[in-house]
Amino acid sequence: MVSSKDVAKRAGVSQTTVSRVLNTPELVKKPTLDKVMKVINELNYIPNAHARSLVQNKTNTIALLSGPLDNPFFVDTTSAIINYANEMGYRVNVQYVNDQKLIEAYAAAFENRVDGIILSCILIDDPIFDKLKQMDIPFITYNRKHKNNENFVEIDNFEAGYLSAKHIIELGHKTIAWVGGPLTVSTFNNRYFGFLQAMKDYKVPVSEQYIFNTDTSKQDITRAFQRLMKLEHRPTAICTGADSLALNLIDDAIRENIIVPDDLSIIGIDNVDLSQHGLIQLTTVGSILEQNLGHLAIRELINMIENKKNSCIKITESVKVFNRRTTGKMNM
Repeated sequence: MVSSKDVAKRAGVSQTTVSRVLNTPELVKKPTLDKVMKVINELNYIPNAHARSLVQNKTNTIALLSGPLDNPFFVDTTSAIINYANEMGYRVNVQYVNDQKLIEAYAAAFENRVDGIILSCILIDDPIFDKLKQMDIPFITYNRKHKNNENFVEIDNFEAGYLSAKHIIELGHKTIAWVGGPLTVSTFNNRYFGFLQAMKDYKVPVSEQYIFNTDTSKQDITRAFQRLMKLEHRPTAICTGADSLALNLIDDAIRENIIVPDDLSIIGIDNVDLSQHGLIQLTTVGSILEQNLGHLAIRELINMIENKKNSCIKITESVKVFNRRTTGKMNM
């Protein structure tokens, strides 16, 4: 097997110089850099990442705990995280988890040494937050946050829920349902209470029979839809806690020959890439700057790692309505 010593000998440089080329190329003069890289390619030399990590006390690895990929939000954010991390020279170990198996997911993610942790699965009261702080490893949450209100990147979820309801109310709807997710999660919790505040401010009555905080599974969303459609006074609009829920409800409506938005308006939250698809055109609420939360979070995390700072990151992105084709004026 080719070693760094072989590379150094062929290139006529020291092993220290080879190490600099691999680890801090910006500090090496271009002629030397080009010469060493040429030899590395000629010899097909593959650096021993484990050996380098021991010397540098750095693994160049980040642990990502993401939600499941049946949710387009996590497709978008996971891709953004991995792409940016790779560009910056980091590998990403990904764990796809659901809220029912958090303990197992945490255990698997923390088995190996990593330089930083990025997670989207934290609960409001999650005890893992204090453990993460004790580990003295840079970490950040995105989309969700802990009650400690530290180290997070999110959109303004309360305002998102508020604008969602406001948009529907301004279209003339009076019988409005809510289909969201578990209130143990900051994202769904804040969006739900934003929705309720708008309904209160605009004096639109809220009835428990129109409220469903699901476990976000396809089955539970469909059950909520079916119960809503069986009501004597069916809702004319549904505000949802996330685009993934809205997309599932649109699918349910199509199967029941309910036309969106003529028979039923549906609005989401998140503004995922899929919401803009020409055949979907989902009305939704998302970041004003249309920034990917995963990209924002990984950028902040790598900055903490590189600068050896455990800064307290608090980023809340402002939101707006993206008015597309799944909401319409109430037919009088």
